[in-house]
Amino acid sequence: MRAPKEIAEAYKKHKYKAKSATIDGIRFQSTKEGARYQDLKLMEKAGHITNLELQPKFRLQDGFSYMGTRIRPIVYIADFRYKNSDGMMVVEDVKGFKTPEYKIKRKLFLKKFGDQFLFREI
Repeated sequence: MRAPKEIAEAYKKHKYKAKSATIDGIRFQSTKEGARYQDLKLMEKAGHITNLELQPKFRLQDGFSYMGTRIRPIVYIADFRYKNSDGMMVVEDVKGFKTPEYKIKRKLFLKKFGDQFLFREI
């Protein structure tokens, strides 16, 4: 018999109604993100892309202190990063719903890293 906590977690719904997916032992936030991962793995196997990386982190702003209070850095975590056949580094984010936080971080990312990466929303 399951404990009450396990039952509650089994019925827990995602905030934006996304259904998680597990592929190759990796848990993805949504089935759409999992499907994109499968596509990218096939593209990597075929030689169309290289250096596929999951959940790359980008520091958008360093942490700092304000009047004795420590303010944490702002970090953006994309879904994928890879090098395409043209040699350009690509950063992808799979989105079903664009939160206000995501929209701000996207702008900060493009301002800081826009000349280094090709940014794609899937």
